[in-house]
Amino acid sequence: MADKVFLHVGLPKTGTTYLQSILWANKGRLREQGILLPGRSSRHHMWGTLTVRDHPGVENRPAEVAEAWPAIVEQANEWPGTALISHEFFGGATREQAGAAIAQLGDAEVHVIVTARDVLTVVTSYWQEYVKHGFVTPLDEFPAEGEPWDEWSWSTLDIASVLERWGAHVPAGNVHVLVLPEPDAPRETLWLRFAGLVGIDPEGFETVRARENNSLGLVEAELLRRISPELKGFGSALDRGVWIRSYLAHGKLVPRRGERFLPCDKRVEELRERADRSVGELAARGYDVVGDLERLRVPRDLPELRHPDDVTEAELLQCATETAALLMSDLRDFRRENTELKREAAAPPPPPPPPPPPSGLVRGRARLRRVLGRLGRTEH
Repeated sequence: MADKVFLHVGLPKTGTTYLQSILWANKGRLREQGILLPGRSSRHHMWGTLTVRDHPGVENRPAEVAEAWPAIVEQANEWPGTALISHEFFGGATREQAGAAIAQLGDAEVHVIVTARDVLTVVTSYWQEYVKHGFVTPLDEFPAEGEPWDEWSWSTLDIASVLERWGAHVPAGNVHVLVLPEPDAPRETLWLRFAGLVGIDPEGFETVRARENNSLGLVEAELLRRISPELKGFGSALDRGVWIRSYLAHGKLVPRRGERFLPCDKRVEELRERADRSVGELAARGYDVVGDLERLRVPRDLPELRHPDDVTEAELLQCATETAALLMSDLRDFRRENTELKREAAAPPPPPPPPPPPSGLVRGRARLRRVLGRLGRTEH
């Protein structure tokens, strides 16, 4: 059984992709330090959240999805050192679901980690992630109160609520709030603080290729929100993930590096009040805070940024035109590659090389060359 288990349960859009990519890229180094990442990939941890949160879609997915969480628990319970489980969707679990998950870890010393930033940034950034998956709810109406299995709801984003539900089952000192560093801090600061919290020696870890989940810009998010309802037959989680999020959003729209944006003034004020309540609650609970808890408040002075409603039809047309041109290039390249593959498949195979002559014939030819050589010398 693991001596310690660290459960990193949220929040979304707080550097989780960055941290998880470093952890999985260095799984072997972690193991050498006595720290286990149970499961085969970050996807397995995501699948594990579905079981913990009793997600109704599990039964419609391949069997390996339902098997992920039991396998993670089994591996953690068989490990003699420290185990680390990380995915932001765990945060949506109810108090009862969180308690059941922790109970499955036996007598291990369980620690709960939440990476955190101000709720205005989290909500705005998570909304464009929501749009990447083909959803169309306007920014000012996001997120809604929802079921624990709905990772797009307040159950996953409200830090005070997430920590109350998960922290109810461990001592307050075992609940860690890791506040994201200041924007001008070195890129690796978050990783180094996370590593220190878990007891990882980061020396020699591969971090250069660590991934970040970059955001859509204002015009790009609004364009995708207009496109998604027209994509007939793309309703499955696989289609949304592969084609809408990965191919169209990350492949074509994110690289445009569009401008940042904000909700309307009324929504900003609502989020500011929520943030102030959360900071007060967290300070009173005695959690271990790494960083400045005050940075979780929504600043009074915000930059002058536009709202999605401010996007003009001309801007959308320009973005759509340029994106269509990129899609045409992809289609052309795909057809060229496909044609070449078909040509190679249809071409007759090259003739086999001639068989080598019999060994006796080779020796005979060599004797004949020697005889002719002697005759030539005699004639001279």
